[in-house]
Amino acid sequence: MKIAIIGYGKMGKEIEKAARARGIAIQSIIDHAEKGATHREISGESMKNADVCIDFSTPASVIENIRRAAKQGCNVVVGTTGWYGSIEEVKKIAKESRIGIIYATNFSIGVNVFFRIVENASKMMDRIDAYDVFGYELHHNKKLDSPSGTAKTLAETVVKNMKRKNKIIYDIVNRKIEPNELHFASVRSGSIPGTHIVGFDSSADTIELKHTARNREGFALGAVMAAEWIKGKKGFFKIKDMMDSMIKSTGGQKCSKEQ
Repeated sequence: MKIAIIGYGKMGKEIEKAARARGIAIQSIIDHAEKGATHREISGESMKNADVCIDFSTPASVIENIRRAAKQGCNVVVGTTGWYGSIEEVKKIAKESRIGIIYATNFSIGVNVFFRIVENASKMMDRIDAYDVFGYELHHNKKLDSPSGTAKTLAETVVKNMKRKNKIIYDIVNRKIEPNELHFASVRSGSIPGTHIVGFDSSADTIELKHTARNREGFALGAVMAAEWIKGKKGFFKIKDMMDSMIKSTGGQKCSKEQ
């Protein structure tokens, strides 16, 4: 298997290390400015013989990157966040180009297990109205989007599974929070790789579910595993599809493809 890495910042370098550790060949490293990149743009030359490309670039460039990779017939792992308003466009690219695309708000395997824990906890706590729910996340001061994609996924998971919550507030609340609202806050400081907390609070006690990333290795490993998984597939997939196949596969179960 050969991969192309699009974006050679901190995450791109972690992707390179994780791929080499798993015996995956790096066909090219594409970045318009970073030293150490082998190519400056996505082209037939830079994508030659690559089975899958992994994009950790910027929200402003990711759609065009996907479009160019699709023209080369290369499957894509999208680790860049902050572009989700263009999901329908990306689905169309996958369908028309007959390539495979998988995306995640967070490729860490631990985070994706955490999503499922929060989902189950939300269903249970919805039945116990003594508890309210809250969330917050912390990231480094260089992060380009706020709230994080992971925070949005967590908040949407809570609202989907708690009938008494149907509105998410990410901004400052200069008023009393309403019973149907979930407040999910963001903090940006220092070099924090990523911390996400979902809590349930009553007058008697507080329960907190927390995921803390120690470094970027988990994100990189998950993205490389996604590249292995998407190789040879066609269609538009979420990380949930890969996780379902990992957790449930007992001999030939098929994962679902998002239509």
